[in-house]
Amino acid sequence: MVKPKGARRTRQKTVGTVPTKQQILDFLAGTTGEAGKREIARAFGVKGGDRIALKSLLREMADDGLIAGSRRKLTRPGVLPPVTVLEITGRDVDGEFVARPATWDEEHGPAPRILMVESRREAGPVAGVGDRVLARITSLGADADFPYQARTIKRLAKARTNLLGIFRTLSGGTGVIDPVDRKQLKEWPVPRGHTGDAENGELVRFELARSGRFGVQGARVIERLGNPAAQQATSLIAVHAHGIPDTFPESVLTEAEAAKEPDLSRREDLRHLPLVTIDPTDARDHDDAVWAEPDPDAKNKGGWVVIVAIADVASYVMPGSALDKEARKRGNSVYFPDRVVPMLPERISNDLCSLKEGEVRACLAVRMVFDKDGRKLNHRFLRGLMRSAASLTYEQAQAAIDGRVDEVTGPLLDTVLRPLWGAYASLELARTERGPLELDLPERKILLDDQGRVRGVTSPPRLDAHRLIEEFMIAANVAAAETLEAKRSPLIYRVHDAPSKEKLAALGEFLATLDLKLSMSGTLKPAHFNRILADTRATPTAELVGEVVLRSQAQAEYSPSNFGHFGLNLRRYAHFTSPIRRYADLIVHRAMVRALGLGNDGLTDAEIDELDQIAQAISDTERRAMAAERETADRLIAAYLADRIGATFTARVSGLVRSGLFVRLSETGADGFVPASSIGREYFYHDEVHQALIGEDTGMAYQLGDPVEVRLVEAIPTAGALRFEMLSEGRGIKARRGGVPRAKGKPQYKRGKPKQRGCDGSRSRR
Repeated sequence: MVKPKGARRTRQKTVGTVPTKQQILDFLAGTTGEAGKREIARAFGVKGGDRIALKSLLREMADDGLIAGSRRKLTRPGVLPPVTVLEITGRDVDGEFVARPATWDEEHGPAPRILMVESRREAGPVAGVGDRVLARITSLGADADFPYQARTIKRLAKARTNLLGIFRTLSGGTGVIDPVDRKQLKEWPVPRGHTGDAENGELVRFELARSGRFGVQGARVIERLGNPAAQQATSLIAVHAHGIPDTFPESVLTEAEAAKEPDLSRREDLRHLPLVTIDPTDARDHDDAVWAEPDPDAKNKGGWVVIVAIADVASYVMPGSALDKEARKRGNSVYFPDRVVPMLPERISNDLCSLKEGEVRACLAVRMVFDKDGRKLNHRFLRGLMRSAASLTYEQAQAAIDGRVDEVTGPLLDTVLRPLWGAYASLELARTERGPLELDLPERKILLDDQGRVRGVTSPPRLDAHRLIEEFMIAANVAAAETLEAKRSPLIYRVHDAPSKEKLAALGEFLATLDLKLSMSGTLKPAHFNRILADTRATPTAELVGEVVLRSQAQAEYSPSNFGHFGLNLRRYAHFTSPIRRYADLIVHRAMVRALGLGNDGLTDAEIDELDQIAQAISDTERRAMAAERETADRLIAAYLADRIGATFTARVSGLVRSGLFVRLSETGADGFVPASSIGREYFYHDEVHQALIGEDTGMAYQLGDPVEVRLVEAIPTAGALRFEMLSEGRGIKARRGGVPRAKGKPQYKRGKPKQRGCDGSRSRR
């Protein structure tokens, strides 16, 4: 074994296997030099496919606050003292309180999660979510579900915390605040003089305070943030809750307005080619255009030439500029049903860099040649000058191919559209041979009226026009990664890990309950999952299996290190095609400019040194955007259903926890919670193997994916929360009587009069 430079280490005993969390911590504690993923892999002899499992383990340890640092240098954060102050932040899936240190240096990574353990035999102080306690800490070791557990010594006064809520005026100059956080569904009274002049219905930032030593705890408005209803912007809540920048600094707007068209003299002229954009009906900007023709080379009979042209944002957004710093901070555009929070000002995104019909625009393009079976023979990147021949919608382009042309598509049908579909047919052959993960997930779109209220929810059909653009963009993204690798250029990859061994084991156990087997031969590939999905597609369990397979997958992210894209079954992949709305693509464009000598506005040395931090930051902003978009959709749907209390809906079980189950409505795709206390007249336990809540006496169960009928009991639009009552009877499944043994001291749930409680604050997420 090669000894890592500058480090004093010894060979570990667990050669050829992934080490435990504790072994990794012991290794880092005894290391005097730089130690990252590579050094850990060498020290423990981790090779081949086990490297993916090691990476997953290190990420999990970082999320738990056990390690911190970059991929190249990992450290072990300081150990918590035996007695410390904690903040109780929530509950785990078993209903136990979870806490974190009240003070923590974020430079050490995420704070460790601590399990609160309270004995009923001890008359200790009662604490709940949001409380601060002085607690005695016990280390459980790195391989435990929680690295620490704690017992309360003393309950402390709550620290003042800034929260978000909707203010409602009451008589006498007082008010009340409805929090927008599902975990804090409690009204807070606002005394006279503490309203901050907030008006009825406004979103406010508030803090909790007690009037006098023995007074009732109330709220004080500290900032008015606007009225979501008045502005027709329900997304305003999510924007402020997640800290998404939604206004541009004056310096950024000034720089955008002063932007001028780049020097067009040194670009290849593509204006003679009838490139077209194909986008959604409500698209506000157009950053990609496509064109295709049969390959004129007689040696490539049946082959195709395809050009994908992308808006040249790098020409306008220079490294280190005010525009660049703001774009990096935002990471991506955020798309809400009621508005868009763009990454770049409209002067850039909707004007200079939007590939508008008939307008001359600067572009960065790739010319690709494919054979008749869709295999790419060669490609070349260029900085060009283009003019879009038409701005088409997906439906418009598809209608033309299906024989329903209009005045725009008629003249383009034979010269532009049919060659595009011909090239797509070849690329589809290559896609089928490649075998990406085939999860058929319906997309739901919320339709709003002129007042910003939901008028309906639709599932747009998946058209060949969508698939065509998707395949062309994937091909361009692969070509970008290949070119930059060939030039040995640093870049940010779009990566997607294979499922972890733990998730695969859980999936295998679940499939066994359906008499299915995840057949694995050789390296794990999407085809292994596709066979299961295909075998069950025409069965009643199709949706259930698809949901569980989806939950077994890792989350895609950005990284300067390449470990492939499992879902697409690609060895190398980089985002290149949307620099208007994704900062990752802008970095790839700059890398291309530098690597190919296409200008003096390429990737800088300073950016190269920061690629690790940039990749992590834009991965985080992407997750932030997804959460904000999802929560806004939930709030809109909850408002849409608020006047239908008592109505019944068909749904499917979409998630399970010990305290109940989540359902997804067939009509709208809305998610809601059914408390276990309102299900059946017996004790229920959560069987993780069968993904079910099972009645202990009868064995009747509700399983993930089951079709059910539910009644809406409560809707809280500001929190996007819905609570339902179960109307359907459970069904029998093949589970041994008694199921999973009940944990000592853990509560189970028995049917009685449903408790009048708020909607459950937790949420099952993929």
